Amino acid sequence: MTKKIILSPDAPAPIGPYSQAVEVNNIMYVSVLHVSGQIALSVFEAGGTIEEETNQVMLNLQHILTAAGYTFDNVVKCSIFVKDMGHFGQINEVYGRYFVQNPPARETVEVARLPKDVRVEISCIAYK
Repeated sequence: MTKKIILSPDAPAPIGPYSQAVEVNNIMYVSVLHVSGQIALSVFEAGGTIEEETNQVMLNLQHILTAAGYTFDNVVKCSIFVKDMGHFGQINEVYGRYFVQNPPARETVEVARLPKDVRVEISCIAYK
């Protein structure tokens, strides 16, 4: 097994002891990429809408996927954490723009608090 740390200069640097993404190769030579949860701190702090915040989160994910040689087509699982499930429709609409065909499995969970008090965090798992 090999483990490769992925770091995209186009996405925000981690704010704690974790990597943006980790790619692992197994014995069967299938690559799996685990992308850490992404937030849109700059958009949130600037008072952006939940749609703008979600779009920036998705762009951050896209930058990390690209840095590792993946696309959204490679994503098989996403986890969405939201501060207010009342924003589900707006988040879902923006998220859906990135997964037009064959969307990945996912769950959306309302949580009491997110890092830096943002409103949405999304992580994903991709393979190739």
